[in-house]
Amino acid sequence: MAEGLARALAPARHRFWSAGSEPGTLHPLAVAALAEVGIDISHQRAKGLSHIPLDEVDAIVTLCAEEVCPYVARAVRRLHWPLPDPARVEGSETERLAAFRAVRDRLRELLPQLWATAP
Repeated sequence: MAEGLARALAPARHRFWSAGSEPGTLHPLAVAALAEVGIDISHQRAKGLSHIPLDEVDAIVTLCAEEVCPYVARAVRRLHWPLPDPARVEGSETERLAAFRAVRDRLRELLPQLWATAP
């Protein structure tokens, strides 16, 4: 969700990649939560750090709260936003979608920090 939101909201000169320490599949409720705000991430795929051009990265944002955060041995700007993993929420479809919406909305608040302070 963070990658899709960042790409949709940031000025065009910025590039974004996301990766997980244990990538799985793109969650359909993530797709639904972003579709509600007009962002299509259905073409995205979950990927690991080995699929990211780390030599081109200026900043790393970790979102892990309950799980282990990935480590990148490189001197770059680092931010940590410990957001709960909405895919781990149990309950009805409505409750689970609400968890994805909450993370989506929090990311919309946090992401502008990346380009507001960029050179």
